[in-house]
Amino acid sequence: MPQAHQYWMAEALRQARKGLYSTPPNPSVGCVIVADDVMLASGWHGYAGGPHAEINALQSADVPPGTDIYVTLEPCSHHGRTPPCVDALIEAKPARVIVAMQDPNPQVCGQGLEQLRLQGIEVVVGVLAEQARELNRGFVKRMQQQLPFVSIKMACSLDGRSALSNGSSQWITSAAARRDVQFLRARASAILSSAQTVLNDDPSLNLRLSKNELKQIFEVRQPVRALVDSRLRLSGSEKLFSLPGEIWIYTTSNDADRYERLGARGATVIQVESDTSGQVDLAAMMRDMAQRGINEVHTECGQRLAGALLQQRLADQLVLYLAPHLLGSDARGGFDIGELTAMEQRKTCSMRDIRQFGDDLRLTLNVD
Repeated sequence: MPQAHQYWMAEALRQARKGLYSTPPNPSVGCVIVADDVMLASGWHGYAGGPHAEINALQSADVPPGTDIYVTLEPCSHHGRTPPCVDALIEAKPARVIVAMQDPNPQVCGQGLEQLRLQGIEVVVGVLAEQARELNRGFVKRMQQQLPFVSIKMACSLDGRSALSNGSSQWITSAAARRDVQFLRARASAILSSAQTVLNDDPSLNLRLSKNELKQIFEVRQPVRALVDSRLRLSGSEKLFSLPGEIWIYTTSNDADRYERLGARGATVIQVESDTSGQVDLAAMMRDMAQRGINEVHTECGQRLAGALLQQRLADQLVLYLAPHLLGSDARGGFDIGELTAMEQRKTCSMRDIRQFGDDLRLTLNVD
């Protein structure tokens, strides 16, 4: 593969990342236009319903025929909120279109590439595909599996404890680590927690970074706050109900009075099927969230919900903030996965990244 392809696709990915916090439910996409190894134009997709990356790039400069156009995701070939990008590319008459990855959206899925080829335009696919896929991991999973990408965040002590035995957990980690969590929230389409966590801690579960802190030109997009509340125990007086942003409450209850009470506080109450224990069926909840356009779920919860997501193989990633403290054997663990009687039953993960924030370490792991 020519080294120049990787260089210019890396620039297109850099452009795409500018929309990381603003594009959901759409993917983040970047585009650069090159002639004689010089970048003539660049563009990126900023928000759902706005111009796509290719259009922004083409409109930012006079683009002569015969260029190389690098784009991080296959150009769309269908009418959505905007016209097909592939038509604009064909009109620009490039010599080549270099694409990082094929669009997993069934409405596109190779059709855009085929239309380019039918017009005699050379198409190259697969340049920095892994990086492009990681950038849009939630969109890809939603398109291919009808499920969101689920990340569980947990703050733990050195001995793997997430809270004292009385439930107190504020604060295990440093201010630097807690600020980093805000960027994880910003990337997510939804922040998931449980009614029990809300009743115990009364958290805000919102994004508290400004657009300047996020280095974006658009106003801050608040992720949906999704809560598992099987019996509708929340009253609507909790702090998060007074803050801007959507609240979705997943329940098995059909109590009309509680629906009305929570609806009056701005919440959308969603009834889903129950599991064998009478609790919200988490897989059904995730399918519903995907149908509603949720690409990535950032989970901040207690050991019970975290453990259930792992047990049911619904979690894709763990983000553990490891603080240099010891809380002792009576403190609560991070994940309730029941009693294991053989090492073969253990849940395994693979390390992806280790970084330091203040005195704390952030471990990012894939769930195997």
